[in-house]
Amino acid sequence: MGRMRIWLGVLLAGIVVSCTAPRKAAVDKETGEAQKVVVSEEKKKEFEYLFIEALKQKMVGNPQRAVSLLSACLEIDPRSSAAMYELANLHLMNNDLTSASLLLDKAIAVNSGNKWYQLLLARIYQQMGKNAEAAALFDQLARLEPDREEYLYMKAMELAKAGKTDEALRTFSELEKKTGLNDQISMTKQEILLEAGRVKEAFEEIRRLIASNPADPRYYGVLADLYKDQGDKENALRNYLKVQELDPGNGFVNFSLASFYLADGDSAKAWEYTLRGFESDGVDLETKLQLYLLHTGPNAEMPLSAEQNETLIHLLAKKYEGDYRIYSIYAEYLIRHDRNREARDQLLKVLAGGMTDFAIWEQLLFLDNDLQDWQGLYEHGGQALELFPNQAQFYFLRAIGALQLTKYQDAVTLVEEGLNYVVDNKFLQGQMVFLHGEALYKLDRQEEAFTLFDQALALDPENYIAMNNYAYYLSLANRDLEKAERLSGRVIERFPDNATYLDTYAWVLFKKKNYALARFYMETALSHSEEQNATLIEHYGDILIMLGLTDEALVQWQKALDLGSESKLLRQKISEKRYLEE
Repeated sequence: MGRMRIWLGVLLAGIVVSCTAPRKAAVDKETGEAQKVVVSEEKKKEFEYLFIEALKQKMVGNPQRAVSLLSACLEIDPRSSAAMYELANLHLMNNDLTSASLLLDKAIAVNSGNKWYQLLLARIYQQMGKNAEAAALFDQLARLEPDREEYLYMKAMELAKAGKTDEALRTFSELEKKTGLNDQISMTKQEILLEAGRVKEAFEEIRRLIASNPADPRYYGVLADLYKDQGDKENALRNYLKVQELDPGNGFVNFSLASFYLADGDSAKAWEYTLRGFESDGVDLETKLQLYLLHTGPNAEMPLSAEQNETLIHLLAKKYEGDYRIYSIYAEYLIRHDRNREARDQLLKVLAGGMTDFAIWEQLLFLDNDLQDWQGLYEHGGQALELFPNQAQFYFLRAIGALQLTKYQDAVTLVEEGLNYVVDNKFLQGQMVFLHGEALYKLDRQEEAFTLFDQALALDPENYIAMNNYAYYLSLANRDLEKAERLSGRVIERFPDNATYLDTYAWVLFKKKNYALARFYMETALSHSEEQNATLIEHYGDILIMLGLTDEALVQWQKALDLGSESKLLRQKISEKRYLEE
């Protein structure tokens, strides 16, 4: 077996180009050609000063100044390859590949023996997709330094990208004369042959490797994949099993077999080998997690059942106990399947390990909110703010918890502080101003609250919750009922089946003494309510009593009372058989 070398590219960092004194040259104004002239010592010193100053400016992060200084250098000496090279680097930093390549072309014409110029130009040609030109430069470099085998490798790769398959293969053969049979070269040749549709030769290349080292299981795996891709199931399976025979601890082959059986329509066998792969100590956790995501993603080739998914995640959690990535990935899966409470449990395990990732804390608070766990939202929001005290979103979410827990002053304080951290986000600002108004309303600071509701809607005109609540509060206060009707009307136009919003609209109409229309919308609200709601039913009774339907109103009020209505006047309304304003 030849020497095993891995070439992952040529590093260009750390290149140092010495600054030599300028040549005695000037440019002919008519021809543009450089011609020899006598340059004074003073000009030489000026060149050296400008060049060194340009390098300093580049180092301190002032590329524009460096460009000006290097351009001045080239005015003194148009044939300074060092100035051209440095200027090319600056153009490359600015992603001006064309200017950089032209300068390097000139630099190489002046100093053809400088490999750094050629390496940088080759790199630029690769970025520009000029693969044949890059290959030519690597060829020159290979001639300059025959012992640097990576140049031949890069030449072959660029030829292949340029579609010059035969030339690329000949270059690889030339390289193999230096290195001997090399699995990296053979694998690359095999891939190139497959892309060129030369399948038979690709098989021959892998068989060469197997013949050189018949005990290496990797080569049989590649051969098996080739057979599988060509639809030869029998030979594919035989070679996969050969890998297992040679390397019983090879966990990766289990996944290859799983893919093989899946393609063959045997899902039971596919799952069996998938499970073996996840159980194997021969496969690293990173690979297992990537495969898990592939199996549980929306475009999974082999979608897992809920039971299979649970099996894999519990297997991983047991095998790699305490690794937060497992809980985090499982939480994502649970969220996708609307299992928010379980997802939150997984995120709490992640955070229990001391994880301080912003996205995880944010997701936890969103789940608290979705689950309406206001105590959890309030407490977790406080913990999140200790870690991220300048994140407006966390102030907002904790303020929601405070409001729901009737900690109204806390909510006010949180919002007022959080607003200091809102930057260029009118939506969030509008949400927070609305929340501020809600808290003040609960503190009986009605005028301030109404002012904030107007501000919130100016910032976020699509905040339908704010519109609904504002309209309801106006109706309770018996003020600006026309405005309340407009606001509520916009809401039910957008959400015509929402029972809460329909109740608000009906109540605004009730306050405007439009009892018949109020009854229609209240009955619509009740028909869309998922469960019996004491407030809606009491409101329905209020409407009926104003329509003179006393007996029907009493039935609805009693039903609201039986449902546990917290209305202070409900019993009195039933007793006196009349509507009482709260």
